[in-house]
Amino acid sequence: MLLRLPGVYRPQDDTEMLADVIAAEELGPSSRVLDLCAGTGALSVRAAEAGAGSVTAVDVSLRAVLSIRLNALTRRLPIRVLRGDLTESIRSERFDLIVSNPPYVPAHDDALPARGVARAWDAGKNGRALLDRICAQSPDVLAPGGVLLLAQSALSGIEKTQTMLEEQNLRVELAATAQIPFGPVLERRRKMLEERGLIEPGQSREQIVVFRAAK
Repeated sequence: MLLRLPGVYRPQDDTEMLADVIAAEELGPSSRVLDLCAGTGALSVRAAEAGAGSVTAVDVSLRAVLSIRLNALTRRLPIRVLRGDLTESIRSERFDLIVSNPPYVPAHDDALPARGVARAWDAGKNGRALLDRICAQSPDVLAPGGVLLLAQSALSGIEKTQTMLEEQNLRVELAATAQIPFGPVLERRRKMLEERGLIEPGQSREQIVVFRAAK
């Protein structure tokens, strides 16, 4: 059970999908792992428990940072926790594995919330405010042979993510995919999503994918 301060993203189906993909990666004492948009640190914990020698968790939310530190402390895991905006604080470092489950839900407008629980999922009108930046920035901090694992919804453009990563000369594949029921946020936005043509009338499930992009 992970500790979670109010306003921090609760691990859900997409988190479990990523965790299962992490388990398939070869991690050892020399492995350097970066968890972007780390939330509670669920993926950092999974990587550390899988044997990664170095795990760094980054989140822009102070409450997320505190949650990760508590979860690492209670498990006695040596996870380095940084408060920052994606790769800004670790630009000079290189990682063998980057994992990210960022906000990706299409919102009513492009103004990103600076606080509150919506910060954990709102990602601009097209849902790509964080995805585009991760696709652009992650290759710069991937070590040769390194791998990026990135989760997102089909509502925020699977094809664009694949194209952006391939343009960075990464070898891209879908490591996992699943159809999951709409949660409360998508249910509340059903009318908006239908009007934009992102879902069909009466649709009640979304496709979640995990990209694996190797350098």
